[in-house]
Amino acid sequence: MRIGLYPGTFDPVTYGHLDIIRRAAVLVDRLVIGIAINRDKSPLFALEERVTMVEAECAGIASATGVQIIAHPFDNLLIDCARDVGAGVIVRGLRAVSDFEYEFQMVGMNRALDSSIETVFLMAEAKHQAISSKLVKEIARLGGDVTKFVPSAVKSALDRKFG
Repeated sequence: MRIGLYPGTFDPVTYGHLDIIRRAAVLVDRLVIGIAINRDKSPLFALEERVTMVEAECAGIASATGVQIIAHPFDNLLIDCARDVGAGVIVRGLRAVSDFEYEFQMVGMNRALDSSIETVFLMAEAKHQAISSKLVKEIARLGGDVTKFVPSAVKSALDRKFG
């Protein structure tokens, strides 16, 4: 069974994330969405909220592709998380050239830690390349319309957070 791991904070999950998830699902038999517990980032949404949002938004993708998609919180090294879930591949999304520099360093470190786990990069669709969770939260906080960037349930959750 080909198992892939797509890690991130998903604070909140965006159409950019879902684009990568949809495209990664055709590459593997099981896709684990690794939801990072990163206290340094001070997420807007609690871990449980992020897991619930990811599960809800991925249900349709799993149904359409026949791929098992699992939300899996983690707070250890990414490579250790990959081992924990049995992943042979780590999926990373790229939006811009600036993402590549950081990701290039991460791949090198991960390969040094475990050369049996590959990393695959998927470019976000052009219409999703500008989307980042950080910018979505900022737009929502300032009362802007985020319907182009996140599903309606995520928009509702942002509305509740920012009133």
